[in-house]
Amino acid sequence: MNQTICFIGAGNMAQSLIGGLLASGYSKAHIFATDPTSVQRDQITQTFGIHCFADNNEAIAKADIVVLAVKPQILQSVCKDIRASIQAKSCMVISVAAGIRSLDINRWLGGEVSIVRTMPNTPALIQTGATGLFANPFVSANQKSQAEHILRAAGITIWVDDEQQLDIVTALSGSGPAYYFLFMEAMEEAAKKMGLDAKTAHLLTMQTALGAAKMVMESQQDCATLRRNVTSPNGTTESAIKRFEESNLRQTVEGAMLCAQNRAKELADELGGQA
Repeated sequence: MNQTICFIGAGNMAQSLIGGLLASGYSKAHIFATDPTSVQRDQITQTFGIHCFADNNEAIAKADIVVLAVKPQILQSVCKDIRASIQAKSCMVISVAAGIRSLDINRWLGGEVSIVRTMPNTPALIQTGATGLFANPFVSANQKSQAEHILRAAGITIWVDDEQQLDIVTALSGSGPAYYFLFMEAMEEAAKKMGLDAKTAHLLTMQTALGAAKMVMESQQDCATLRRNVTSPNGTTESAIKRFEESNLRQTVEGAMLCAQNRAKELADELGGQA
């Protein structure tokens, strides 16, 4: 793949993708970025050795693929500003802006634009992300492959056929890291109350979470089987698991994810206003 990629917005998510692409051998000469502030542009150039533009349209004129990596709240105004350039280039547009539907982006950009909407998560910042992708009807098979290559620079990628499923992806992997942080936080606090010092509680919590995730990733067994394997009859783990089950943990998780899914739908409605 030797297409020229332009990142509109050079924040954390854009930097994670740029860093991942460069680490995979992608040419610096084929990656551009834009940012309105000179300090950020200088920082991007020094960090990655790529050219960073102040003007979005100037950068798009040199690009084959445009990645929209700005905050959702300003995406509409950015799209209106670059509409003519996108229409003139007929290039693929990838959006990493959370909560904005492809139909709205397509409308803001003037229509009939090849758009891949993505839902990455924060571990993408360290190239261990999980990203859901949806392609609108104007995206070709080759463009899908190109989009997947770019997002794989930040972790694994999963395509969905129905854009509404991205709301589920948001509730699962998009918001999911915070669920694990909360559970880890609770484990640390409990361990400290039970008598461990803060450093020990923190280290054991982190390594336990890492080890559990690594076992799931590398095992041929599912989570339920792995859980049963470490739950001896009448043992300590079984005692703890029983308390979780008595507290309706599964129902709580399902309810929380439904709340996240519903909020994702609400945000899409709020942010996708007519232009």
